[in-house]
Amino acid sequence: MTATEPADFRDFRDFRWDAVEHRPYKEDASAAFSAISRQVLFEAPALACELRYFEMQAGGYSTLERHQHMHGVMVFRGYGHCLLGSTVRAVAPFDLVRIPAWIWHQFRATRGETFGFLCMVNRERDRPQLPTEADLAALRANAEVAAFLDETLR
Repeated sequence: MTATEPADFRDFRDFRWDAVEHRPYKEDASAAFSAISRQVLFEAPALACELRYFEMQAGGYSTLERHQHMHGVMVFRGYGHCLLGSTVRAVAPFDLVRIPAWIWHQFRATRGETFGFLCMVNRERDRPQLPTEADLAALRANAEVAAFLDETLR
């Protein structure tokens, strides 16, 4: 921190941070998602990454997508499931998930409660790639993944 950059403290209450905008999950609604919001906790030109908080209501889910950049995720609130490639896992508070580049991934609030996670991602990043019908067919070849997708994509 330089003398021109003031310290930045943001109080936390009810899964919101002071001076942090509560935003829609995505600006573009062309991809499937449900009952999810985001807060960008830290973003600055001096940082090479952003720290974001995503929160979904019971039954909500993020977009099924992949991209060139990787993510670091820590489950922060509630319980849910995560699709990562050909694996579906239950996730709980403080579990860590590393999402490599070009891996299909999706989070879902499956336990009838609010589910939230912190996500660290490159500040400069590529746009998400959505699955084609062929990609979905390949993912559905795994019965566990197919069950996850069928529940999410109703």
